[in-house]
Amino acid sequence: MRFEALGAVGLVRDGGERVEVPSLKRRQVLALLLLHANEWVRADRIVDVLWDGVPPRSAAANVKTYVSNLRRLADDAVRIANGANGYRLGVARDEFDVLLFEDRVAKGRAAWHEGRVRDAVDLSRAALELWRGEPFAELTGAEVEAVRARLGDQRLAAHEHLARALMTSGRHDEAVAVLRPVVAEHPFLEHPRGLLMTALHQTGRSAEALEVYDDARRVLDRELGLRPGAELRRLQAAILNHDPDLDVTRPPSAPRVAQLPAAPSVFAGRERELDALTDAVDSGTRVGGAVVISAIRGAGGIGKTWLALRWAHRNLDRFPDGQLFVDLRGFSPDGPPMDPTAAVRGFLETLGVEPGRVPVEPHAQAALFRSLVAHKRLLVVLDNAADTAQVVPLLPGGDACTVLVTSRDRLPGLITGHGAHHLSLDALTDAEARALLTGRLGVERVAAEEPAVADLVRLCGGFPLALSIVAARARMEPGTPLATIATEVRDSGLDALDEDDPAASLPAVLSWSYRALTAEQAAVFGLLALAPGPDVGLSAAVALTALSRAMTEQVLDALEDASLISRDAGRYRMHDLIRRYAADTVRGARDSAEASRRVVDHYLRTAHATVALLDPHRPTVQLDLHLPTVPLDPHRPTVQLDPAAPGSAAEPLPDAAAALAWLDAEHACLLAAQRVAADEGRHRAAWLFAWSLSTFHTRRGHRHDRLTACRAGLAAAEHLDDHAAQLLANRLLGDAYADLGRRDEAEEHLHRALGLALRHGDHAEAAHTHRALAWSWEQWGDDRRAFDHAAEALAAYQKADHPVGEALALNAVGWCAARLGDFERAREHCLAALDRFRRHGSLNGEADALDSLGYIDHHSGRHADAVRHYERALSVLRGLGNTYEEANTLANIGHPHVALGRPDRARAAWSEALELYRAQDREEDAEDVRRRLDALDAPGVEGVGPPAQ
Repeated sequence: MRFEALGAVGLVRDGGERVEVPSLKRRQVLALLLLHANEWVRADRIVDVLWDGVPPRSAAANVKTYVSNLRRLADDAVRIANGANGYRLGVARDEFDVLLFEDRVAKGRAAWHEGRVRDAVDLSRAALELWRGEPFAELTGAEVEAVRARLGDQRLAAHEHLARALMTSGRHDEAVAVLRPVVAEHPFLEHPRGLLMTALHQTGRSAEALEVYDDARRVLDRELGLRPGAELRRLQAAILNHDPDLDVTRPPSAPRVAQLPAAPSVFAGRERELDALTDAVDSGTRVGGAVVISAIRGAGGIGKTWLALRWAHRNLDRFPDGQLFVDLRGFSPDGPPMDPTAAVRGFLETLGVEPGRVPVEPHAQAALFRSLVAHKRLLVVLDNAADTAQVVPLLPGGDACTVLVTSRDRLPGLITGHGAHHLSLDALTDAEARALLTGRLGVERVAAEEPAVADLVRLCGGFPLALSIVAARARMEPGTPLATIATEVRDSGLDALDEDDPAASLPAVLSWSYRALTAEQAAVFGLLALAPGPDVGLSAAVALTALSRAMTEQVLDALEDASLISRDAGRYRMHDLIRRYAADTVRGARDSAEASRRVVDHYLRTAHATVALLDPHRPTVQLDLHLPTVPLDPHRPTVQLDPAAPGSAAEPLPDAAAALAWLDAEHACLLAAQRVAADEGRHRAAWLFAWSLSTFHTRRGHRHDRLTACRAGLAAAEHLDDHAAQLLANRLLGDAYADLGRRDEAEEHLHRALGLALRHGDHAEAAHTHRALAWSWEQWGDDRRAFDHAAEALAAYQKADHPVGEALALNAVGWCAARLGDFERAREHCLAALDRFRRHGSLNGEADALDSLGYIDHHSGRHADAVRHYERALSVLRGLGNTYEEANTLANIGHPHVALGRPDRARAAWSEALELYRAQDREEDAEDVRRRLDALDAPGVEGVGPPAQ
């Protein structure tokens, strides 16, 4: 006997004959028992369902009759047991279509993720063929609605897996046929719509694909007042631009990080050291139970990084889960060593952790990193470490990873405390040095000038860096005899150096290489040492040099050919030792200070320009590095300075996506530029960096960097006779402290900002600060003080004629009123806020207002309306990538789900919120959600009530 509930409930004999169940009441009993298949259902529960709480006196007897009739219909093949606990229908998974459907969906999903495309097609299609209509059609109520929602989600997933598998198999027309009815049934869901667009594009029907996007835009705007999300917009752009990556759908593969820089193009010798590294890894693998750590020590330029990269690339197959690499800049000439916390955060983002989900505390970040890599066969290369303390937070957990550390220090703490294998590098032997030159210059040229080669080997002291520089010069001048080059190196004063100190040969080789540059190349070489940060992009290099873009690129290419700089993904970098030498060549030069000013101005102007792209409603400030700060009306254009020199103007950025990409690429350089500005006493520039980066830091979740920049910003502002700068800097720093939960510092700086605003009659800044204080006091549990600050913010925004700010304050007043129990006032204010947000196109504000209305509806008993508002808020927040507020809304939406009798939906929302809270290190919020999840599984336990926040 087969049992059906994916549609009207029914019974089918093994031969395919359908058994008619004649009355609705009998079908309802069968449906309820199938809803709880293999579980006991109390008789009084069946009575409640059949007669909706108003049963006849004969109800219990009637239920017994219905059960007996069901047994007789199928010749007792319907196995219904009865006992003190009620009735129980026993079914096997392969004879009940609901259980069979769930199994096939799960197996289809697994097949897809494992790359078994044909199995994914067959299993997903077989699952969908079981679906005949609305599951358990004879039943109503919250319980069955929750089951229908779960099965509906699985059906949607099966459609998507089937479509993807068909697309991967080249069966694009079939995928289109699968997806069109799904999009029609779920017009607001963007993921299946995106798949349909891709499938249409892959069949050559790009115009139809773009029509699907236009339909989404119309539907979302008309029904929800939204625009398509970021992913769908990116897909539209890719179709318009004929992106070749869209032409093929590939089966998924496990994400694999691959951060290793390229292997050295020519590598000679070091076989003993390579074998020693291999032995260390092999011994660790045999013994087990510990991370294998090898510490490679040697002088600068001796080839530590070359060795590590050579071994890593030779052994890539040992690490199927990938490689992580970071330059810890332990001996960098342009600044202090990298904070290990920054390195951990970089690893977390590489491993797929969104910036907004990175925990706040460094120890929590390190713990998350260890957890993520604990069971991965991963190589971690920590290059140029300063000391053991910098390395330890970056050591992975578990026993599957291998770590290579390079340093000029012996790192004794790593050896004794963590069992690292120590490997010390000396200079190359003469034979190895000769082999390196042969690899660069060719066998014939080296063999033809043996005495000159011997001189070069001796003069370079066995240092790979020095040998590579000499080889680069010789390769660029193939007609110049090697003897001439050796004479030039010797004439640089090398003979006067102590040949027992091989490191002493490197500055001499550099000086010789420097003298071989043209005047323009030498000038650019020196100026590159002044660039803030670990590397420099072409636009910043133009600012440094004051040359044309084409000329700058030409000179950089020449320096790369001379092995004085390296280029990777359009960015230029110097080895630390070369950078030190380059800095010496411009020390005290007249134009070096102006070059530094130009590049800092370029970074600042571009960062300032990104603010209007990322947050067009944020009140801006005048970018004038010589005049006091003047807050501008948000509807007036920002005043820009005429560029002092070519290249110092802002880099043109067309939209918010380009702005974010530029900020991501230049982030480390921007922070370094702020430090340079502060060190040079350019206090206005230093404070404006803090203002210009705050939107980006908030959007990307860089909370620690935001705090660092804002501290530097306030320190700089306090040097200025400019109350507006000090006001803004205090508010920004107070916000940064509040975001990290540091109440005392937050309150101190926010009240300092408020005092300055009131003293100088700045209504807009007073409003911003009152609103920040309202949010802070609400977080700290004083709703009355929060309400008072929100009301003050509203009045101040109205005085300042600031419509978006007024909407923000209306929502804050409404939220605080709801917290105080005044739901009518709350609804009035939040609806007014929502209207203003939509009129002015503020999506962040719209999401806030929708969340507030969800809270108000839930506490007013309008639970279905609450769910609708929360779902719309989640849609907007996910489109914006705002994971911080997404967690709050997920925590909120669970409560009306519980009130509507949908515990499964509440559990799903709260589980997702819990994950986000833990990732953001928001322990109190996480504990509150965990308690509510526990209460769902323990009926009668206090706590599954209205949210306490």
